Order: sequence, then structure tokens, then C-alpha cells
Amino acid sequence: MSMGHYSEQRPGFEVTKDWNGGDQVVIRSPRGASVLVSLHGGQVVSWRNERGEELLFTSSKLWVYIQAIFKPPKAMRGGIPICFPQFGNCGTLEQHGFARNRIWTVDDEAPPLNHNDNNGKASVDLLLKPSEDDLKCWPHCFEFRLRVSLSMDGDLSLVSRVRNVNGKPFSFSFAYHTYLSVSDISEVRIEGLETLDYLDNLSQRERFTEQGDAITFESEVDRVYVGSPSVIAVLDHEKKRTFIVRKEGLPDVVVWNPWDKKSKTMADFGDEEYKQMLCVDAAAVERAITLKPGEEWTGKLELSAVASTNCSDHLDYPCS
Repeated sequence: MSMGHYSEQRPGFEVTKDWNGGDQVVIRSPRGASVLVSLHGGQVVSWRNERGEELLFTSSKLWVYIQAIFKPPKAMRGGIPICFPQFGNCGTLEQHGFARNRIWTVDDEAPPLNHNDNNGKASVDLLLKPSEDDLKCWPHCFEFRLRVSLSMDGDLSLVSRVRNVNGKPFSFSFAYHTYLSVSDISEVRIEGLETLDYLDNLSQRERFTEQGDAITFESEVDRVYVGSPSVIAVLDHEKKRTFIVRKEGLPDVVVWNPWDKKSKTMADFGDEEYKQMLCVDAAAVERAITLKPGEEWTGKLELSAVASTNCSDHLDYPCS
């Protein structure tokens, strides 16, 4: 994605322009890792390690599709879209909610998080409030604060805080819809979800129990693993890389790959690109989150990319 010519340096990050003239934020670590966040959707669209390798998937067909029919707002296929106030497609709201299709603002007056969320990290704080049109389709006043951070070691973290500034309770579902870049989906496995129950979206959300000692991929998968642990691992054998996914406040994990047949029906997705991506989403889907007036919910995601070793070693560490 082109960063354009405009640039404004801010403490901890830089504001630039994207190909469409919209604002985006660049965060860099001293060792060379970087994160690119679009204010369109508050969406992380790039996460690179210190060697410059892209760790998130974005469809190469996206740009042809955008140039042909893109008219904001439209979420990008890839990166980490924010799904709020719903995950999925139900009721009168647009699919996966409206947050990923709205323009967020840089929040210069964000209240502080605890020291563990600031220690040694470069970060940006974003803010979303409902528009009049949003209130017509979802009549609840909220403040959604998102902090995107990059650690010295290149770990990516997202902290979402949703506050009810309404006069009555409201409920929502949520997901960090994370597109990981992989070498070949047939060479990938997920550890940490074995023996869990899952809702299968390919079978009318019927409930099953995971039987394998790890999740591997041979066909389309669209599942919500419920009551999942706080740490899981995604092993890419060909790249000898493991993604460690740590989460808090998000009890579920969505696992999705469209495989070949569905890929061919998606206008912003290449026919063969399912081989290079895997969505592993930290989420709250099975049971809605309910906030009383004045209450605030926090959901955290931390992503690390490490050289593959014995990955059970990585499953003992909480989200920092």
C-alpha cells in the first residue's frame, strides 16, 4: 500500500496518507518492525517484522477490486478488521458491524492504561463514536477506544475499550478478524483448541467437539471455538514460524479459511489465495457482552511471530 507524500510526525507514530487520500498511522520499533493502521475502520493493514517480512495477509486482488468499485466506506480484505457491534450477518446491521467501515480519529486525550500496556511500546490511540446514522440502526451511545502498540521485539497488541455512555444497557459481539499470512494452508496447524466445543457455521452453527490433537486444513473451515484458553499457537511448518495468539476478555476463537470453491465467489479475493491465509480471531461471539450505563469492557489481543520450536513452551504465557 502506498503511503503517499504527506507525513506528520507524532509522539510514537507518524500520520501519512494512503492511496485514497485517507489518513493512516505508521508505528515503528527501534529494531525495524512496523505496523500500519488505517483510520478507515481502525484497521491494522500491515504488520512487518524487523526483517521487513509481512506477517498479515492482504488480498493481492483487492487493489483491482477497489479501483473498479470501491466507494468508502468499505472494509479491506485482510489485515485485522474490527468487528463491532456484531460478528457475522444478522438483523439490520451490516455484516460484521459498522466499526470497520467508519472513519476513526486519533485520540490525543486517551486515558492511560496500566504500565504493562505502555512499557517499552510505541502506540497510537484511536477513537470511534456513533454517528447519527449509526444511532438509527443501532440506538446505543458508546465510546470505543482502540490502542494499537508495537513492542521492542516487534509484538503487535490491540486493546479495545468499549464504554456505555447510554441511559440503558446494551449488548454486542466482537472479533479481531485477524488474517495471518502463511506459506501453504496445508502445512499449517493450530495447537491449543483441541478437545474444545465449537459451533460449525457450515452446519447451521451445530455444536461439535474437536477430536484432533491439533487443527489442520483439508477443506473449508468456519468455526467458533468456545471457552478457549488465553494462548494458542499457529504453526507454519514450511516457514518454520509460529504465531502466538494471546487474548484477554475474549472467550472464543474463530477459525476460517474459505478454500477453493468459496474463494471463486469472492470479488476481492484471488481464486488461489486461500492457500496463503488463515483467519484466527480472538472473539466474543457465542455469548454477547452486556454493559450497563457507565460500564466499560476491555478486550486484548497480542500477536507474536517466533521461530518454530516446541510450541507447547509458548502456551504458558499470559497476555502482557
